[in-house]
Amino acid sequence: MSVQTKKEIRLIAIDLDGMLLDPQSKLTDRTAKAVQAAADKGIAIVFATGKTYTAVAPLVKRFNLTTPCICLQGLTTYAADGKITHQQMLDANVARQVITYAEDRGFVVILYSGTRIIMRTRDQRVEEAVFTRYHEPNPEIVGPLQNIVSDLPIHKLAAIGDPRAIKALRWQLNVQIGGGARMMQAGVPQMVEILPPGASKGAALRQLLKDLRIDAANVLAIGDAENDLEMLQLAGIGVAMGQAEQNIKDGADYVVASNAEDGAAEAIERFALGIDPNAPKVEPPDDAKEPTSTPTAAGAPAAQGTPDGKTDLPDGLTALGETDKAAPQPVVAAEKGSADA
Repeated sequence: MSVQTKKEIRLIAIDLDGMLLDPQSKLTDRTAKAVQAAADKGIAIVFATGKTYTAVAPLVKRFNLTTPCICLQGLTTYAADGKITHQQMLDANVARQVITYAEDRGFVVILYSGTRIIMRTRDQRVEEAVFTRYHEPNPEIVGPLQNIVSDLPIHKLAAIGDPRAIKALRWQLNVQIGGGARMMQAGVPQMVEILPPGASKGAALRQLLKDLRIDAANVLAIGDAENDLEMLQLAGIGVAMGQAEQNIKDGADYVVASNAEDGAAEAIERFALGIDPNAPKVEPPDDAKEPTSTPTAAGAPAAQGTPDGKTDLPDGLTALGETDKAAPQPVVAAEKGSADA
């Protein structure tokens, strides 16, 4: 779908890590202004993430949003007041089987139940990598996870380990579990997530659009990883970030710059706000321009640099895995099927 013929964007679905946040887990001024401008225009902003609602809430507050949030890879959808409106849970027997199989092979298993995160024992390395960086709730330590799977709703499991071993575990679990669960990776090679069958952000977004009575053609979705692909394909305009793997770019309608170059802002400006990124900039008259240099007296102190245009997230919100990703080269917006420039 071309920009010239697209329908009006009524909803933007966007992930946090790798999209809204830059590689230093910062919310840049340009991205914040683009999101706020879209919200002020009446466009619904929907955060769609693999994180818990606890990790998303500060950004909801930051932009004063009244729209729902999709969390835990689409397994929970929250209203603006923080109440769950839709959820999907993993079968207890499947969860028990996965936990036993993974732990017997040395993987650390994490259980997610709503905003609760539960582990068998403390693991400082995993806690720093997952909870501190993701600004997730501190894990509850309960002993053997198999003992509690029948006592509480289980939305998903995550297994942590060496990337090569995780790749093998994913294949092995698919053989062991079959259609009883869905394996998913969200751009973090050290982790595989085990979800209920058919679960995805795309499925959750489809249900949300029915609730809001918004046509998928009026949706802009922005993503960069496997867990975003169905959402990109559902939306009228699916945009892949520049650092995304090639199969994600191939499944999108457009490719923009990386999150190091404000790619999310570029997508929102171009497709939701109607700002042409190729439009020539209007230069001020010569007599209104700032001088490029100002003579100073010998020994006078140099002028201080300007701010870097980035702001810390509220409540210290941070992201996992960005430091593990290679810094991508900027990608010029391109239509699907064309060179990624």
